[in-house]
Amino acid sequence: MKKLLPALLLLAAACKQKEYNADMLVKNAVVYTVDSNFTTAGAFVVSGGKILAVGSADSLEQKYNAREVLDAQGAAVYPGFIDAHAHFYEYGMGLQQVNLVGTQSWSQIVDSVKVYAERNTDGWIIGNGWDQNDWTDKHFPDKAKLDSLFPMRPVLLSRVDGHAAIANQAALNIAGVKPGQTIVGGEIETRNGKLTGVLVDNAVGIVTRKIPEPTPAMVDTALLSAQKNCFAVGLTTVDDCGLPYPMVNIINELQHKGDLKMRLYVMLADRAENYEYLFKKGAIKTPGLNVRSFKVYADGALGSRGACLLKPYSDSAKWSGFLLSNPKHFEEIAPKIAAHGFQMCTHAIGDSAVRTMLKIYAANLKGKNNLRWRIEHSQVVSPEDLALFGRYSIVPSVQPTHATSDMYWAGKRLGKERLKTAYAYKQLLDQNGWLPLGTDFPVENINPLYTFYAAVERKDLKGFPAVGFQKENALSRTEALKGMTIWAAKANFEEKEKGSIEPGKYADFVILDRDIMKVKGSQIPTTKVTKTYINGVKVYDKK
Repeated sequence: MKKLLPALLLLAAACKQKEYNADMLVKNAVVYTVDSNFTTAGAFVVSGGKILAVGSADSLEQKYNAREVLDAQGAAVYPGFIDAHAHFYEYGMGLQQVNLVGTQSWSQIVDSVKVYAERNTDGWIIGNGWDQNDWTDKHFPDKAKLDSLFPMRPVLLSRVDGHAAIANQAALNIAGVKPGQTIVGGEIETRNGKLTGVLVDNAVGIVTRKIPEPTPAMVDTALLSAQKNCFAVGLTTVDDCGLPYPMVNIINELQHKGDLKMRLYVMLADRAENYEYLFKKGAIKTPGLNVRSFKVYADGALGSRGACLLKPYSDSAKWSGFLLSNPKHFEEIAPKIAAHGFQMCTHAIGDSAVRTMLKIYAANLKGKNNLRWRIEHSQVVSPEDLALFGRYSIVPSVQPTHATSDMYWAGKRLGKERLKTAYAYKQLLDQNGWLPLGTDFPVENINPLYTFYAAVERKDLKGFPAVGFQKENALSRTEALKGMTIWAAKANFEEKEKGSIEPGKYADFVILDRDIMKVKGSQIPTTKVTKTYINGVKVYDKK
């Protein structure tokens, strides 16, 4: 008994040292903390939805008595992935419409629309995702076939980037579109004095404004179905770019009820009512919702030749694209956004659009600052303009899969010289030392591992090209991981609460079946998410 007593006393002392308020211990893992030193650890503890401690399993097990132990069995664990530029709600709505992504011809699109129409017999037929650059005949289609099949039912089919669409005559009639009609920042295509149905940039809005508003049930379904798919690919925060202000309340209510767990960074669209709303209300910040920025559109997309270039397109000698608004609009709204301390995020793809916005930003930012104004896409940048990003602390927000999607035809649009500073992610990273990454889904695939792969390997999913597309602008694996975690959080002013696995931050993390920091590059795209956690609560399990 005398020998047993000291052992019992030691055991009691050890138990007293443990903290019993821990909810979870994650151990036997390769934890990429993405802290300032990019350290790895073997375990971490979660309590109250936040990271409590990070270290070795032995040290943490001695100190904490967790209610749940998650044995990662040697798997790699990362901070929850953040998509710095996407269209979350639009993606969800698209899941209820005609999916035209990957279609190889206009006839295939028409067939898809026919099948959808047979299953959905009432109302507008809305589709999205076609790209004429994927077809043998790369010209825009015309509406003749849609008119013959649907003479009375309106049809609107949007291009993959949302910057062009084709409408049938029924839809054009409802919108009052006439041959010869013009619009600033857009194009209504006519051929031989007749409408072809093709609408580019601002012209698309003439028709979309006539589409009936979705029902509340459709909106909820869109948000929750988008959330489900995002969790399955490891996304825990998404930047939703360009929403109307009423969506803020809908999102807030769904999050308050506990149905919508996805964290959202919302940029309100460039509309008078949205400015009035947020200027009056002020920034909105909850654990799941952050509203403090505006999404402005400078130009269109390169694929539809709506991007505004300094010199004409190489494959259209008399065409340079256009700005979607008069520069005066941007010059007037920028100081108002600055005066209220909000973030300005501008879609700018062509080098002329990028230059226009960089100069307007510079006039308002006046040197180094912490407003973190962003140029979304920053796709084609003149070499002489690159330094402006660093000089005025302007954040280039880029989507690596755009490079590997566009590489087949971008050279035809731009020519060899301009292509050298297009999709120049490494050069853009060098300007401020950090670079947020996104997908722009549904324009590109929702999977952030494709973002990682495109950034590092500069190849598409077929492994093309073998040497990588303009490999000099590839990112390292460390840079790519930071771009979709801590740097994406920083672009949202959220680097103190997420983006890394560190004490005090939200316990948002993802477990993969492979270690993307070590596997062969070709294995990255087929890597799968096995589990996704938000606030230490499992929201996805591959099983």
